[in-house]
Amino acid sequence: MNGQEQLNYNRIAAAIEYIRQNFKNQPTLDEVAEKINLSPFHFQRLFSEWAGVSPKSFLQYISVAHARHILKNKQVTLLDAALETGLSGTGRLHDMFIKIDGMTPGEYKNGGENLYINYSYAESPFGNILVASTPKGICYMAFADEEHTAINALQQLFPNAHFNQMVDIIQQQALYIFTKDWQQLPQIKLHLKGTQFQLKVWETLLKILTGQLCTYGNIAVSIAVPTASRAVGTAIGSNPVAFLIPCHRFIQSSGLLGGYMWGPTRKAVIIG
Repeated sequence: MNGQEQLNYNRIAAAIEYIRQNFKNQPTLDEVAEKINLSPFHFQRLFSEWAGVSPKSFLQYISVAHARHILKNKQVTLLDAALETGLSGTGRLHDMFIKIDGMTPGEYKNGGENLYINYSYAESPFGNILVASTPKGICYMAFADEEHTAINALQQLFPNAHFNQMVDIIQQQALYIFTKDWQQLPQIKLHLKGTQFQLKVWETLLKILTGQLCTYGNIAVSIAVPTASRAVGTAIGSNPVAFLIPCHRFIQSSGLLGGYMWGPTRKAVIIG
């Protein structure tokens, strides 16, 4: 790392720490840029290059993580959580949760109690599959060698949701990826539930070009946490949406295929 790179690293590290310490004040781009002696434009570009997300998105990640922690207390209201996070009201908290978690803060708080999930079983070139959807998008997809085991895993992920075995248009559009030209398909929306780190890793997986392979270390570097290969591997292993989020494309740095939640043989066939 040369002198300029070291300077940039130190500046972004200072900005990240400032945001972490002051997120309850919801600092603006200009305020953070001033703290590290950069223009807002230069700071925005530099932060995005080093952190992989914009300063605004990073602030939102930190804010939602704090709100999640507060909402674990059943006595806390949504307004309490919003104000404690430094937001002006429940409207901003709602918008932030929808953008980052794909669910409302109320849905997060009650563990999916008011969440309605449709699910169905289908065939794919790589074995039977269980696919589940909410009105917002695909929330779960898993190869289902044993249907009972697959539905149990889905129910554990959304313990208080209401389940209905039926096929809907969201599921159909997702399953078309196995039989139609994916470039001609409408956009497939996902409704993901995970930690901030998991969501960042899964988002990065979606950017891998079709047909490419990647290592855990590559992803760790791309999300600006080069020493987190093990944590990246854990996040990839907990991917709730098989195939669409391509966790099958990850191999060890040695070139070995490595493990796969739905079996190494299936992984080899999918890559092939």
